[in-house]
Amino acid sequence: MSRGDELKELASDLSHAAEKARRLGLPTTVYLLSMALVEVREAVSATEEGDDDGAA
Repeated sequence: MSRGDELKELASDLSHAAEKARRLGLPTTVYLLSMALVEVREAVSATEEGDDDGAA
């Protein structure tokens, strides 16, 4: 599995975890997971562009 694929899988896992935290009424957890998701999505974009010095 490539780095990009692993990052996409991580983004999916974070998204699911944030949604579950939202349903459970855990706003601080939702916020933290959302911030992590932003970082991972930026890393995915950087990987797809061939620019590996993104927010990792």
